Amino acid sequence: MLRPIRRALLSVSDKTGLVDFARELVTKYGVELIATGGTRKAIADAGLQVKDIAEITKFPEMLDGRVKSLHPAIFAGLLAKRDKPDHMATLAEHGLPEIDLVVCNLYPFEQTVAKPGVTEAEAIENIDIGGPSMVRAAAKNFDAVAVVPHPEFYTQVISDLAANSGSLTLFRRRLLASAAFAIIANYDSAIFNYFVDHISAKKDDATHDPRFPRALRIMPIKAQALRYGENPHQQAAFYTESPKPDRPCVATAEQLHGKELSYNNILDLDSALNLAREYAAPACVVVKHNNPCGAATSAKLVDAFNLAWDGDPLSAFGGIIAFNQTVDADTASAIMDSKAKRFVECVIAPDYDPLALDALKGWKENVRLLKTGPLSGFPQGLDYRRVDGGLLVQTRDYGADKPDDWKVVTKRKPTEAESHALHFAWLACKHVKSNGIVLAKGTQLVGVGAGQMSRVVSVEIAVKKAGDKSKGSVLASDAFFPFPDNVHAAAAAGVTAIIQPGGSVKDKDSIAACDEHGIAMLFTGVRHFRH
Repeated sequence: MLRPIRRALLSVSDKTGLVDFARELVTKYGVELIATGGTRKAIADAGLQVKDIAEITKFPEMLDGRVKSLHPAIFAGLLAKRDKPDHMATLAEHGLPEIDLVVCNLYPFEQTVAKPGVTEAEAIENIDIGGPSMVRAAAKNFDAVAVVPHPEFYTQVISDLAANSGSLTLFRRRLLASAAFAIIANYDSAIFNYFVDHISAKKDDATHDPRFPRALRIMPIKAQALRYGENPHQQAAFYTESPKPDRPCVATAEQLHGKELSYNNILDLDSALNLAREYAAPACVVVKHNNPCGAATSAKLVDAFNLAWDGDPLSAFGGIIAFNQTVDADTASAIMDSKAKRFVECVIAPDYDPLALDALKGWKENVRLLKTGPLSGFPQGLDYRRVDGGLLVQTRDYGADKPDDWKVVTKRKPTEAESHALHFAWLACKHVKSNGIVLAKGTQLVGVGAGQMSRVVSVEIAVKKAGDKSKGSVLASDAFFPFPDNVHAAAAAGVTAIIQPGGSVKDKDSIAACDEHGIAMLFTGVRHFRH
């Protein structure tokens, strides 16, 4: 089921890789090119032969470019079924060319409406009409026509043409059609959401929040099949946002080494990276079962790693390591220290020095090494959680903390060193499953109590994990202390300062207990539950 590519229609908004792709089509396979406006100019300026679409339609572009490809001369060439004699006779009767390949990506509607201050008129002008129509027509007729809806497919198409003497397989055409319909569906969903959010919503509707449209349309794209889900008896796959995000995150990270990622790897990598990016200083985070068991910052990344791992080396075994800066040779050597006999599932970092990368690749065959590129900002978009029959949607837990508004509620104020440690601990505690308690010494996590139904039990676990390191440590709690027993348990372990949201009806009891033990305590006014 090979189809030779003799004639291609090109009309793209994103011109990434366009000229190189067009040159391959012309010089290697003798494909005749037809193109619209700016696409035709880009190709012609590169010295390639290309026809203006008006030569086919016999009509010029009109209405400021709103109408250029919407014409029977184009759509007949796209939709004609090659195995139906009457279809082919109609094309011949009217002198209409067959079109074998459509290369088309759409006006950047989502990018446009995401810009601050964009007007309704600007948004409307970026709703593509002709592009989706051509893409849909080509995708519908995939038996005879191939569609390339995004530059990411150029390499695949050229490879297929090379392997099949200038033809494309039915398998490739079907895959491209599937991708095209997914892109169109996502594009239409973005337009729908815009109308619901910015046009249909009444300005006097006090309950309306444009971040939460009345109908939610999301269209993730399958990135990879996974061997199994959380457990071997569960099937799973990993999907990424569409269009694919362009920010540094797990979904866009490049895997440089190791066996394929698992479902649990991806969850833990996301958690570890999101905590590591909280810190400006060189930071290392170790995550196990979606909770940090080690975290530290230091002037040198290698010191941050050693401190993070030493916070709880027992739990760190088989964990995920995340860094917020480029991994250097010293840090790689520390990870691979033969005396430590470390077992690591994954390492994720913005980048790796060449020597560090070579060393880590040679360390263990299965350790997964991922590169995100420079970290900037925090996770974006909404946060989704599935329940049976529904979907919970919320904004992400970032940006609420304002350290200048934190209040000292005890007689003793924290020292400068304690304040520094409290800030470090507070950021770490935000990423611990509730009820979450962390102990920190300086900028090293030394004890974590996670996921307990009773907060005082989380305190006791954190203290047990810290051991002797609890003496002189500070404590962070993701939510308020309901009873002063938490303070008494912390004091008995040698904790000298506490940070928590406050807001309990028994706050006075906890404050009095702190004063009794000479503990300094801060209220942040912000809770960080994590379920």
